[in-house]
Amino acid sequence: MAHDNKKVELLSWAAFNRDTLARHQLYATGTTGTMLEYELGLPVTRFLSGPVGGDQQIGAKIAEGVIDLLIFFWDPLEPQPHDPDVRALLRLAAVWNIGVACNVMSADLMISSPLLSGFYQRMRPDFGDREWQAAKAG
Repeated sequence: MAHDNKKVELLSWAAFNRDTLARHQLYATGTTGTMLEYELGLPVTRFLSGPVGGDQQIGAKIAEGVIDLLIFFWDPLEPQPHDPDVRALLRLAAVWNIGVACNVMSADLMISSPLLSGFYQRMRPDFGDREWQAAKAG
């Protein structure tokens, strides 16, 4: 994912890391997904554009356990009309303990980690007790 002012930066990063990305299932929001698919020549599962629900669709896949690493080049200097959705997405990433890279350096560190090759067992939170307590209180 990338905000408009960061799309070129993401495309450049993705092209440099194409071989590594080719070994993973890629998901993206709207325009970014189209651009990545064209630039990389790799299949990308595309969702809606971020401002019209794509951020929330990505968040749903995180909650379902489908997505375990989020590369999101966001623009901290440009106000976004869908900022509440972006914050909700980042909150879900933290809740479900997935890796988040928000710039080139953090993305470089994550993609170059030997743990990315499948040897890392991510701890998923257990919300069983919380759901039961919420149902009991409600």
